[in-house]
Amino acid sequence: MKFGAHMSISGGLYRAFEHGVHAGCDTIQIFSKNQQQWRAKPLSDDDIARFRAEQERTGLGPVIVHDSYLINLAAPGDELWQKSINAFADELDRCAALGIPYLVTHPGAHVGSGEEAGLARVVAAINRIHAAGHGESVMILLETTAGQGTSLGWRFEHLAALIDGVGEKSRVGVCVDPCHILAAGYDIRTAESYTATFAEFDRIVGCDQIRAFHVNDSQKDLGSRVDRHAHIGEGFVGIEGFRALVNDPQFADRPCILETPKGDDLAEDITNLAKLRSLIAV
Repeated sequence: MKFGAHMSISGGLYRAFEHGVHAGCDTIQIFSKNQQQWRAKPLSDDDIARFRAEQERTGLGPVIVHDSYLINLAAPGDELWQKSINAFADELDRCAALGIPYLVTHPGAHVGSGEEAGLARVVAAINRIHAAGHGESVMILLETTAGQGTSLGWRFEHLAALIDGVGEKSRVGVCVDPCHILAAGYDIRTAESYTATFAEFDRIVGCDQIRAFHVNDSQKDLGSRVDRHAHIGEGFVGIEGFRALVNDPQFADRPCILETPKGDDLAEDITNLAKLRSLIAV
């Protein structure tokens, strides 16, 4: 199992690799641009060359991109929906240019239109983007969410409906966050509850659809519907939940990415990665 963390791209996308090496990562996640802005300066040939050279030098991979939190593919209003489609298409194209295989996205929020309408909106957006030929080498990973507000993706059935509606099914998968699924009401705090929850996921969605994990503990308890990340073993998922995950043979080759709070020296990432690795049964 490959472990890593979300890394800063301050000073250039290629800088994320040196940060990842410093933290002891096998794999990393990044934003491909400033995630608080809709538009970004196009990638230059130099940007792409330096990024690819650093990945080859460090050997870190796979690299995962998380899209901008501004994007809402479930938006009921046409102006925001089209703006989100354009921004997401650009994210896919940036990933393709950099040779990045996965783009993680929250499925979006229906903002009062209802879950069924919101899910249909996401499906229509993804199908439109695929039909236009954006990021053909990149797989979209729909992230499980905590279900805060009107967010979609907090029920396994939401993910199944989205995958079922996408025409090019080989271009869509799932990223599971233990923090989010616990907050959404799925118990994974013991080996037994973990096994039962992923058996339910397999029945509804299919565990083969899971291509990556965000490994975050949760500040909030089971069913809280609140998304607050905590350090490994310091939240309500707990050590046993993560022990079950890192020793699950069906996910042995999946990248596991930390998105926990940290400072500039990455000490927290170093500690969390060590905790995760220590849980692996010899």
